[in-house]
Amino acid sequence: MIIDLPVPTEVVFGRGSSLELGSRTRALGGHALVVTGRHALRRAGVLDALLGVLHDAGVRTTTFDAVSPDPKASEVDAAVAVATREGCDVVVGLGGGSAIDAAKAIAVGLRFGPIGPLVGRTLDDVTDLVPVVAVPTTAGSGAEVTKGSIITDTERNLKSGIRGTALFPRLAVVDPGLLATVPLAVAVESGFDALAHAVEGYLARRSTEQSREFSVRALGILGARLPEVAAGRADDAVLDDMAMAALLGGANVALASTCLPHRLQQAIGSVPGVPISHGRGLAAVYPAWVDRVRPHAAGRLDEVARMLGHDDPAEAIAALRRVAGLEADLREHGFEPKHVDDFVAAVTGNLDNDPIPDPDTDLLRELYERSFTR
Repeated sequence: MIIDLPVPTEVVFGRGSSLELGSRTRALGGHALVVTGRHALRRAGVLDALLGVLHDAGVRTTTFDAVSPDPKASEVDAAVAVATREGCDVVVGLGGGSAIDAAKAIAVGLRFGPIGPLVGRTLDDVTDLVPVVAVPTTAGSGAEVTKGSIITDTERNLKSGIRGTALFPRLAVVDPGLLATVPLAVAVESGFDALAHAVEGYLARRSTEQSREFSVRALGILGARLPEVAAGRADDAVLDDMAMAALLGGANVALASTCLPHRLQQAIGSVPGVPISHGRGLAAVYPAWVDRVRPHAAGRLDEVARMLGHDDPAEAIAALRRVAGLEADLREHGFEPKHVDDFVAAVTGNLDNDPIPDPDTDLLRELYERSFTR
């Protein structure tokens, strides 16, 4: 079914909708660069199955399967070279947020060249990028309906976004059946990302009546389903709900953007040599932020807690971190207090969307330092 969201992306949602990938991609181009991770989807048979769907519709394909969990500018540039050599005229991002973000960045690179210098920039008045088709296989990032691409420029040790309306995928094919292949650890950390989008879409200064409506619906799903996902339940009803919650969270990112936790987590990813997923990074900084933001968003934050089945916001987040196995602090993830200066220096993006007024480097330092303890 077609889902009407307040974004330029056409969204096809539903179990089995991936069978429409070929015909819908063929309407956008004849030779697809299929962008995905290195192993998981190939092992699960998903990559070959969807390549077959594309081929059956007459779409030629070239596969680029060298995307890291945190996509790097050098990987994007390598994919751009492949797409240019092969004459690809549409990009299909197949996987989690990393693959979809890489696909968006590849479309940018095909238009503007080397991607590293563009990390951290907003591209205004750009309209002619190669179309991107997003096929999420995890329920978390909502990248299938957002206008940002999070990329790490290793030359500058900078993890940040390339943003702009042109980065919205032209088409999103959201098939909850594809979530069945996701490892449990990835499913829970992705679910926490979706939770963060729902919370922040409710509290952000740029929140709207519509974003808050999406948050209410997503929080109702995640409060019930995330513990079930953590317990290993992956039946159709659970996966359908998780896919919808992630989609609504992505729409919230487009409508209301995010708050300080996302800025904090992205900067954490700029420290080389200490790998941490987006969802786990968010879970590490969330308790400090919830405690600090409460005086400035008490009414709405208390409503969030009640939607998650608790009276106290801190306990609501603590309970979900606990049941999902996401209680590790920054030290337990391998970071050291000496990294705080690096974190603070690497924070980019809009800080003023957070309910906390006038956020500054002292606040960022406080939140990071408090995230070294549970």
